[in-house]
Amino acid sequence: MISLAQALRHMSRRAVRHRLATDRWRQVHRAVFVTHNGPIGPDQFCWIAVLAAGEPAVLAGLTAAREWGLRRYDGSAVHLLLPAARRADRLPPYVVAHRSTSLPEEDVLPVGLPPRTMPARSIVDAAQWARTDEEARAVVAAGFQQRLVGGDDIHRVLDRMPRARRRKLIMQTATDAAGGAHSLAELDFLSLVRRAGLPEPSRQVIRTDSAGRRRYLDVYFDRWRVHVEVDGGQHLDPRTAWADMQRQNDLWIAGDRVLRFPAWAVRNQPGAVIQQLRAALRAAGWPG
Repeated sequence: MISLAQALRHMSRRAVRHRLATDRWRQVHRAVFVTHNGPIGPDQFCWIAVLAAGEPAVLAGLTAAREWGLRRYDGSAVHLLLPAARRADRLPPYVVAHRSTSLPEEDVLPVGLPPRTMPARSIVDAAQWARTDEEARAVVAAGFQQRLVGGDDIHRVLDRMPRARRRKLIMQTATDAAGGAHSLAELDFLSLVRRAGLPEPSRQVIRTDSAGRRRYLDVYFDRWRVHVEVDGGQHLDPRTAWADMQRQNDLWIAGDRVLRFPAWAVRNQPGAVIQQLRAALRAAGWPG
């Protein structure tokens, strides 16, 4: 991928026109060329977007997060971030241009190509630009679950962005995710517990089962030894289901109370979920 300005640093306009006329190069935008005649892949579409917008445009949001390794968030749109005062006319139709008055150096990859925002800024922007609050929470949770961000990475970015859209929601989601509730279903369950006035649980607790193996518990009410697993769709697979049953049996053998809820029940039947959880806590000695 090369822009016209880049090409003219090394050759004449006549040489550029000759390469186009002989099909050695292809023009893919007003002043952007592909220097081969093979298929164009996702990474090259990103380069086309950056070169078409010109410096200092950078990949941002979900596009940058995918470049950092975020999975399960495919899409054809390429998100760019530009300074608020920068005009970028006639961009490719698949490009979504965003503008910001806040893009400090620490939020941009200092080396490496294509230019893009750092992981934490990418996640924050993806959450800002999401269509719904639910999508925003999901991408923040995915960032922690897939180890793109951790600790207070998101909070440090938000400290530099006091006017960020959904700032409070992103910050609360990041706080919970950093505490161990990495999946959206676990975050929904945690919100449900708080609204019901139940004790605050620990998340992603490491326990040793009856066979001496390390187990990671989704949600654990330590004082009352009540353990809750929130199951997503992957738990319907027979092999996964059997592994879950074995883990549950090991915990029961050790003396814990174990409750299991599918993610859809947490969202659609919260009353039934809380009723069972409250009953388990009371049976374990919680005074209510």
